[in-house]
Amino acid sequence: MLRTLWTAATGMQAQQLTIDTIANNLANVNTSGYKKARAEFQDLMYETLRSAGAPVGGSEVPSGIQLGHGVRAVSTQREFSEGSLKNTKSPLDLAIEGKGFFQVILPNGDTAYTRAGSFQLDSSGSIVTPDGYKLSPDIVIPTDALSISIESDGTVSVMQPNQTSPTQVGSIELALFSNPGGLKGIGRNLFQETDSSGAPTTGTPGEDGLGDIGQGFLEMSNVSVVDEMVQMIMTQRAYELNAKSIQTTDAMMSQANNLKR
Repeated sequence: MLRTLWTAATGMQAQQLTIDTIANNLANVNTSGYKKARAEFQDLMYETLRSAGAPVGGSEVPSGIQLGHGVRAVSTQREFSEGSLKNTKSPLDLAIEGKGFFQVILPNGDTAYTRAGSFQLDSSGSIVTPDGYKLSPDIVIPTDALSISIESDGTVSVMQPNQTSPTQVGSIELALFSNPGGLKGIGRNLFQETDSSGAPTTGTPGEDGLGDIGQGFLEMSNVSVVDEMVQMIMTQRAYELNAKSIQTTDAMMSQANNLKR
C-alpha cells in the first residue's frame, strides 16, 4: 500500500501544476497578445507483476498485470490560436490577422517576438513597445508628421505639412516559426526562439503564409474564462480524489496495524 501513497502524491503534484497554469491564464485574461498555456502529462513507468502471454497450465494468459507509479509533467504547451480583436482607433495599435509575430530588439541586441501590437513613439520618433524596445526593422516617424497610416502589407506612411500625398517611411516585417509552441516566453508579452521553435522566416505581411496587419486594433488574450473555470473545477476534484486515496490508504494501514490475534 506504500505504492499508493507515492502514486497519489504524484497526482496531487500534477494537479497543483495544472492549477498554477490556470491561474496564470486567468491573470492574463486581459493581456493583449497573451497566448494561453496548458499543462501536459505522461504516466510513469510500470511494474510488471505478470507479463501478457505468460504460460500458465499449458496455455497463455491473454493479459498481464501491470501497476503504474503515477504521473509526471512533461510540458506547458502554448496555444497560439488567435484572440479577438479590439478596436482602439489608435494609429500605433496593430493586430496581426493570421500567423506571424512582430520583431523587437532587446537592450542586449537580441531579437524577441510578440503578438502584442501596442506600440508607441520614443523621443527619437522610433516605433517601440511600452517597455521602449524598438520595432525591427527600425521605423522612425518624422516629428512633423500629421498622421500615420499603416497598410495591411506593413507599409508605413505619414502625412506631413505642405504635402498632398503621404510619404513612405518604412515597412513592417513579420516573423513566422515552424513550431511556435517551442518558443520561450520571457515575459513582457515577448518570446525568443529556441532549437525547438526553429529559426524564424521573415517576410511581408500577407505573403508566404503571414497574416495581414490591422491598424487601430489590438489582439486580445485567447483565454476563455469559462473554459478555464471548468478546467479549474475538474482539477480541484482530481486533487481531492488523489488526497482521498492517501487518506484511504492511511486508514487501511491503520486497520492492518491494529489487528489483534
